[in-house]
Amino acid sequence: MSDLEELKQRVRKLQTRAGTAKMELHDLAEDLPVNWAEITAVAEKTFHAFAELDAAKRELAVSENSQ
Repeated sequence: MSDLEELKQRVRKLQTRAGTAKMELHDLAEDLPVNWAEITAVAEKTFHAFAELDAAKRELAVSENSQ
């Protein structure tokens, strides 16, 4: 598998992880005030998932543009 294909696969996996984290945050928000103490942990997890996805997308764009 080429580096470009590996990057695309990584982005797809990160998109799935970020989507799952987003839904967890959404579900937590819908259930407020129940489990309000978990907001910070779930929000940080979601933030890091999207930050990692953004970095991978940027890396993929650079890789695609350099070919």
